Amino acid sequence: MLKLYHDPISPNSRRVWITLLEKELEFELVEVKLDGEQFQPEYLALNPFHHIPVLVDDGFKIVESLAILDYLEAKYPKPAMLPTDAKDLAIARMAQLVTVNELLPAISPLFPMMLGLGEGNPEKIEQAKQKASTVLKFFENLLDERPYFGSQNLTLAEVVAGTVVPWLPRGSVSLSDYPKLSAWCDRLMVRPAWQTTEATPEMIEAFKSRMAARMAQTPIS
Repeated sequence: MLKLYHDPISPNSRRVWITLLEKELEFELVEVKLDGEQFQPEYLALNPFHHIPVLVDDGFKIVESLAILDYLEAKYPKPAMLPTDAKDLAIARMAQLVTVNELLPAISPLFPMMLGLGEGNPEKIEQAKQKASTVLKFFENLLDERPYFGSQNLTLAEVVAGTVVPWLPRGSVSLSDYPKLSAWCDRLMVRPAWQTTEATPEMIEAFKSRMAARMAQTPIS
């Protein structure tokens, strides 16, 4: 059986979790608490880079979430979650890679607000919002009259971008200026896979407690 090592707060983990659900595969979830478990020898044997997620399929270990998504799409092609048309495939890939390479790094100063941990440096927050706005405008233009990026059906672009963009309002980044993107988020949020994997208040509080304990153990230099 497929086994996913993950953290429920992590968008990297969640994109794999959603894909497993959308493809209706049988799998086992193993939570890795990011307060040190990722550095334990047992986990380092799965991923020497101590990141999540890791997918294990009959002893075969796959790290890096985008590689995991490609593996799942190739091995379990029904339902198809990537377009075959060259232009549409490029649209889906752009949404994936812009999320990973541009949006996620840019909004790191907003993570404390998203998780209810307070605000950080105002200048960095403003810079993060401006960078997020650039990505949101790009996504708004990338969406056409179809419900999903480059497709009438859900794609891997949705499971990547759709685990980040809907969280932006928690970081005071409004989607009101992006009607197509806002409607796209609404379509995703009613899907059972999104609802099943949405972080509960209890999960967020547990994560906050672990982070607070970890920070308390970190010596101040």
